[in-house]
Amino acid sequence: MKQITLSDMQQQSEAAARAPRLRAHRNFHPELSDPVQRLAIAMEPGTYIRPHRHPHTFELLIPLSGRFLVLNFDDNGTVTERVILGEECMALEMDAGTWHAVLSLDNGGIIFEVKHGGYQPVTEQDSASWAPAEGEPGTSELMKWYAIAQIGDGGFKL
Repeated sequence: MKQITLSDMQQQSEAAARAPRLRAHRNFHPELSDPVQRLAIAMEPGTYIRPHRHPHTFELLIPLSGRFLVLNFDDNGTVTERVILGEECMALEMDAGTWHAVLSLDNGGIIFEVKHGGYQPVTEQDSASWAPAEGEPGTSELMKWYAIAQIGDGGFKL
């Protein structure tokens, strides 16, 4: 039986807080080639998730602790959906190919993710061209925009 205990969550959150990317993963799937990817991701505020899509799979997100802002975008970067996961919504599933980003709102936040495998890293083609890559200038500005962006907002520019 696989479990995530409160102690596990505390340890994972502490690991995320110490990590350079402010994230820590705990895989439930036994290997990266598993046909169903299942994992808990501890994400501290300040971790940057570049808008991206997964053309091959849906993505199911469930908050285990904390709140997360989830934004969906059209191909041009206009916000099409905005949800606070862990507040007004307790689970969401996005269709394959949906452009999205996630912003951690609380210290100690952990989200559980399920999608088809095996693991496929996000390619440059499936990363939003209008958003900076991780480590590039402008990520802080984009995360500030995430926090206030509403449905219909778009055209983020550095």
